[in-house]
Amino acid sequence: MINTLLVANRGEIARRVFATCRALGVQTVAVHSDADADAPFVAEADRAVRLPGNAPAETYLRIGAILDAARRSGADAVHPGYGFLAENAEFAAAVTDAGLTWVGPPAKAIAAMGDKMAAKALLADAGVPMLPTWTDADQVTDFPVLVKAAAGGGGRGMRVVRDAAGLAEAVAGARREAAAAFGDGTVFIERYVERGRHVEVQIFGDTHGTVVALGVRDCSIQRRHQKIVEEAPGVLPDGVRMRLHEAAVAAGRAVDYVGAGTVEFLLAPDGQVHFLEMNTRLQVEHPVTELTTGLDLVRLQLLVAEGEPLPVTTTPPADGHAIEVRLCAEEPAEGFRPATGTLHRFAIPGVDAEFGPTRGLRLDSGVVDGSTVSVHYDSMLAKLVTWAPTRAEAARALAGALARAELHGVATNRDLLVRVLRSPEFAAADVDTGFLDRHPEVFTPLLPADQLPVVALAAALAGAAARRAAAPVLAGLPSGWRNVPAVPQVTRFTDIEIRYRLTRTGALAEWERRGPRLTDSVEAGAPLNTDTPPVELVSAAPDRVVLDVDGVRRAFRVHRVGSSVFVDGPDGAASLTELPRLPLPTVEPAAGSLLAPLPGAVTRVHVEVGQRVAAGDLLLTLEAMKLEHPVLAPADGVVAKLPVAPGGQVETGAVLAVVDPEEDPR
Repeated sequence: MINTLLVANRGEIARRVFATCRALGVQTVAVHSDADADAPFVAEADRAVRLPGNAPAETYLRIGAILDAARRSGADAVHPGYGFLAENAEFAAAVTDAGLTWVGPPAKAIAAMGDKMAAKALLADAGVPMLPTWTDADQVTDFPVLVKAAAGGGGRGMRVVRDAAGLAEAVAGARREAAAAFGDGTVFIERYVERGRHVEVQIFGDTHGTVVALGVRDCSIQRRHQKIVEEAPGVLPDGVRMRLHEAAVAAGRAVDYVGAGTVEFLLAPDGQVHFLEMNTRLQVEHPVTELTTGLDLVRLQLLVAEGEPLPVTTTPPADGHAIEVRLCAEEPAEGFRPATGTLHRFAIPGVDAEFGPTRGLRLDSGVVDGSTVSVHYDSMLAKLVTWAPTRAEAARALAGALARAELHGVATNRDLLVRVLRSPEFAAADVDTGFLDRHPEVFTPLLPADQLPVVALAAALAGAAARRAAAPVLAGLPSGWRNVPAVPQVTRFTDIEIRYRLTRTGALAEWERRGPRLTDSVEAGAPLNTDTPPVELVSAAPDRVVLDVDGVRRAFRVHRVGSSVFVDGPDGAASLTELPRLPLPTVEPAAGSLLAPLPGAVTRVHVEVGQRVAAGDLLLTLEAMKLEHPVLAPADGVVAKLPVAPGGQVETGAVLAVVDPEEDPR
């Protein structure tokens, strides 16, 4: 039996495995990079071993270092999680050669499915339907196509190419990204199916010859070819579910599969099913299968690794419906640019369980209040999953929990996820991998633009309440009160300015919003502009403000961290930055400067100083969070400065290039 398990991974999946280990009485060992030293998964492990450095290649991808950590910590088994070395046959073999129990499929099965081209040939012989595939870009004549990494998944290295002109660059970029994520830059090319649905079958095998399908998941809603919404059971046409189960089990049996695996398919609009790949590991979206089957898949992994037979030998019926969303640190409206920083508050109301198959609202998170989101790893913060008797109930409950969550300090895709879950198309199960491209409306923030002034007013009043509460004298007087009406109180935020007056009793006498840079004086006693909605102040505390807006009472939760003010209200959330009353002079970057949107490494520079560029031209490429981020020319012009070079590290706000715009000849 397994006594001490080392998880060769980090974040949410490490915590997920540890949760089952605690329930089973298995001791746990974490390995961690320097950046992860204070992460929750490290604190929760019984023992932890440092892997010096931060980059995956020097930490979580170092087989020798992980085996040494197992030896030093007394671990007798290794669980790879997902990502990093989870589908590395060399790692699986090294673990077993070291006399440790490998919680995963045999190295032979990993190798067979890890080479995706060989896997396609093997499974085609087993009768699994395939898409046309090429390994040589010169052979491609049919477009559109999808360039894919041969050695990994998770969307890393994927590129859609619609014509021959863009194929060479797409292949080169995919190779670089795949090499950074998996240590292998091999890619292949596959026909791209428009409006296809991404569906997959969870399979499980044991050492006694059983391979069973545990149902179908639909993972069609994706960004950058990575799943962000997953559900089980998938809503499928008649007859498709059985075909998928049969094909997936055939794939598992073809390689004598043992443990948890996922066989992924593309469901075309005409009902045809095409094999995509087989992931020889536990999937990120495994919780939706757990909630609809009642099975703990990590527990099954451990039992199978110990040589026990599976407790199920046929596909269990799906009970109810489960939906999962991936909450990521990123800016959806800016091309899903990853976000970094400190997560000052991470609170989701109504969570029934963390990491376990308990039904209701489940949270599988890699972060807590105060966690640092660094540039070194994937941007996923957590998975929020809900189970309900019906799909409609599950979607409504999940959207409501997300909308009420307090996520402060780092930009997230929360609003996008809520809008997807509440969209009529999702309700009708009218989804495919191009869903986000066809529905730009889901990128609109939840908070309507016309509600920002009221939210900013709540933030200003909370700040006033905090100052009065901290006042050493006359704390009971309203902020800014005078016997004779004088100039209003002014709170300036980056995007909006709020002016207001309070009465002797603390009631809101009047208020207005202005642009943040309007510094015109207001004559003492002059009335404020009244084009804002009538608002009555019900109560104001440093962390909670209640306003009556046009006869409707609304409560706002306010959280201040330095100059940052986070406001959560019934219509959405806002992050505001309060400006100092007397700002210090600053040096503005030169006109035409392109600033780094996040810390990262400059991988390539495509232009030279003095070169003429057109709007949208690729100037250079940054690599951060295991993805490449293009930096494009904002307008036609000439490259005036280029202060960075390939291989250089840059911080947020660093000048990457300066483009002098061309004068309009008109």
